[in-house]
Amino acid sequence: MRICVIFNPAAKGEKARRFRRHLDEIGAQSALKLTTGPGDARALATQAVDEGFDIVVAAGGDGTVNEVLNGLGDATNGFERARLGVLPLGTVNVFARELGLPRNVVKAWQTLRKGKETRIDLPRIEHQQNGNVRRRYFAQMAGAGLDARAVELVNWEIKKRTGPLAYVWAGIQALAGVQTKITVETSTDKAVGELVLVGNGRLYGGDYRIFQRADLRDGSLDLCVFPRINWFTLARCGPSLLLRGCLPDSAFVAIQASEFTLSTPAATPFELDGELVGHLPAKFSVERSRLRVIVS
Repeated sequence: MRICVIFNPAAKGEKARRFRRHLDEIGAQSALKLTTGPGDARALATQAVDEGFDIVVAAGGDGTVNEVLNGLGDATNGFERARLGVLPLGTVNVFARELGLPRNVVKAWQTLRKGKETRIDLPRIEHQQNGNVRRRYFAQMAGAGLDARAVELVNWEIKKRTGPLAYVWAGIQALAGVQTKITVETSTDKAVGELVLVGNGRLYGGDYRIFQRADLRDGSLDLCVFPRINWFTLARCGPSLLLRGCLPDSAFVAIQASEFTLSTPAATPFELDGELVGHLPAKFSVERSRLRVIVS
């Protein structure tokens, strides 16, 4: 079993420092590929598949996972030839939490070495960029409207110092702006809201169980469509989210679908796995049991 680990040597934080303390051990049991800038993890993952590695590991946060995932997709038959592994070194690590992976670096590495595999659904989107249709996969979650605008506004220096609180501050800034109406259309449903969250799994933003009915293996994506986003919405949702880790059902419209589109009359950003990707419109779909991942 050949393992390739893709890691950003410029990564900061306690988890990244712990990882570096074990570099000799991990390097002796795998091949290390180091990134030098945005997009490198994707290219290195494609390279790793072409070099015959059985497991390609994203050592980082959800953004690194997303890059490596798309690198597997760029390789010919990449999802059949290689499995995705995760060493959770990021700020939130939502996908790793969803999979129940150990947060300790040593234990997480031991899990990867055992190579226990499961198959989960693989969501993807198609959208226009510079006049061309682009396809991109995501592992855990997506969002359009306020949350994507918050990602756009995150101050990365503040994020390094405060972690998830940087997103809270960016969200407050985004809430003060004008919200755009987003239309969701499936084969059977239509809804309009100012914020749309999409889940492959249950979790969003950490341990918050936003998508109560979501299942990584059910062939569907779960949507939460918020009709209005303002300070009143925040007051309704905040206490439930903080105290119970979930949202009040009355705050949003819940939809399940295997295919749907998001559109809007004005330029509205969307994010995948916490990374800003582009602007609507976008078409979402899911390939059932397509992605092979390493779990405990």
